[in-house]
Amino acid sequence: MDDEILRNIPAFMAVAEQKGVSRASEFLFKAPSALTRSIALLEETLGFTLFDRLPHGMLMNHFGEAVQERSRRILMELKIACEELGPICRPAKEEKHLSAFLLAGRKLQVFASIAEHQSLSEAGKQLALSRSGVSMSLSRMEEYLGIHLFERMAHGLIPNTAGEKLLIRAKRISAEIRHLKTELSALAGALKGTVIIGALPLCRTRILPKAISQLLITHPDIQVKTLESPYDELAKGLKSGDIDFIIGAVRGKAEQSEFQIEHLFMDQVSIFCRANHPLTQKNQIDLATLSNQQWILPRQDSPARQVLTKAFLQKGLTPPQPAIESGDLAILRYLLASTDLITAISPFQLFYEIKDQLVEALPIDLDNTQRSIGITSRKQSLPSPAVLEMMNEVKRVIRDEVHRSI
Repeated sequence: MDDEILRNIPAFMAVAEQKGVSRASEFLFKAPSALTRSIALLEETLGFTLFDRLPHGMLMNHFGEAVQERSRRILMELKIACEELGPICRPAKEEKHLSAFLLAGRKLQVFASIAEHQSLSEAGKQLALSRSGVSMSLSRMEEYLGIHLFERMAHGLIPNTAGEKLLIRAKRISAEIRHLKTELSALAGALKGTVIIGALPLCRTRILPKAISQLLITHPDIQVKTLESPYDELAKGLKSGDIDFIIGAVRGKAEQSEFQIEHLFMDQVSIFCRANHPLTQKNQIDLATLSNQQWILPRQDSPARQVLTKAFLQKGLTPPQPAIESGDLAILRYLLASTDLITAISPFQLFYEIKDQLVEALPIDLDNTQRSIGITSRKQSLPSPAVLEMMNEVKRVIRDEVHRSI
């Protein structure tokens, strides 16, 4: 999070709305020289001129308009943070005072870094500050608020309820600044920036890697980060702005109020075993035949495991208990190709093993085991041009390869 950007947003917004420094100075009760200096610092930090200086005032150019939109979103997150924290501060704080306090210095940046690392020392390393400097910043912040933001645990500093609320807002503000820099570069004709993707298992084998490789051919200055965790962890990152979107099997309606889903295609879970497995020699196979087999399966809350369980229950059979439970695709691939273990999985996750004839699908139709594959994003987010291009590349890969094979 760039503190120079945050610190100068109020001055920028006033000048943008009042269309000049003189009128903005009257609006903010600040000296014109101070506002002029703030605008100059913001432009220097971002690397772009944001206003056209005219005899009768200052008008935003297209770079300034991009900054204005992101600034509105940043100030909205800050307003919500103040509404959540203000009443519980001791004594309670008015929004304008609390907002000014949080914008000054590196408070949100230091706070978010402590929360991420759960350590004053590690936060100091990330921010190039001493441990005592980080500790002093946190102490001053908590003293002003009159509340604690962290629980001091044996294994580190863990955000408490108030800290968690502020952390979500601080991270979303950080994401807005990250997207702002990408937008300004795109307006200048160079698509740069960072895209952070929550990658669920189905798309990791072929769809997402191919989309990333194609994106980097046309936009080599984009940096792509993928995070591989269970869905619940990725959903937390999506909610806070740490993740731009999740690609993979979509979940139910639990997060529909916050998330939006773009369905891309329907996937069918199949049962696989190694080539030349004894089961491949049988003329007829049904689910009852597989009840006593050794299985390697993902966690119980995974979509593939759930559809397999549903298929067994619909036949009046007890769902299989795995000999090995693992969400690691590398482990599954090796064991599936080299042992008599069987699994239920999407064929997209075994693309190369199927292509090389190392594994094969058993001729069993799992009724009602289709699942939707799509992109999950936060409803109130405003994706940067780099994020949108990454999404479009994923869709192109699916259109060219997946739909052609369905």
